[in-house]
Amino acid sequence: MSEIKKPKQKTVSIGGIEFTFQFPGVRKALQMADASKDRYGNLLSEPYYSQIMEHVIVSPRTNWEFWDEHLDIMETVFEEAFRFLHNPR
Repeated sequence: MSEIKKPKQKTVSIGGIEFTFQFPGVRKALQMADASKDRYGNLLSEPYYSQIMEHVIVSPRTNWEFWDEHLDIMETVFEEAFRFLHNPR
């Protein structure tokens, strides 16, 4: 019987809020990037950030309205999420 692995997670505190990131797996990470590119291969911020909110930031659950209220920490949170997505340790 194979052992069920727990997903890789990381919790960071930014602006007094605890954010938990979860690695969605290599395939999903690639799909997220591919789905967020234009026809020339340029990464588009809005769809990629949406993918990060849906598949990487698991706590608290965020949406665009959340970031309207927390704009001061948005870039820092996403930078941490990107780092974690590319090196989930």
